[in-house]
Amino acid sequence: MNNPLPETGFLRLKQILGDKKANPPVPAIIPVGRTSWFEGVKNGRYPSPVKLGPRTTAWRVEDIRELITKQGGIA
Repeated sequence: MNNPLPETGFLRLKQILGDKKANPPVPAIIPVGRTSWFEGVKNGRYPSPVKLGPRTTAWRVEDIRELITKQGGIA
């Protein structure tokens, strides 16, 4: 993985799904689309987000690392 995860903290959606328009582009950790991601969150396939503020949603690094491990990837 060319985008190593920090030990603890939070990740925003663009950090998880990637952002090709950023400069430099952010590679995807989980290569799925935004709609598929939120469907997976809704049905329990992906971890639930944490609200950090009224307009700020993030996911715990530990939850994303666990998801990668379950999928057979390397975190």
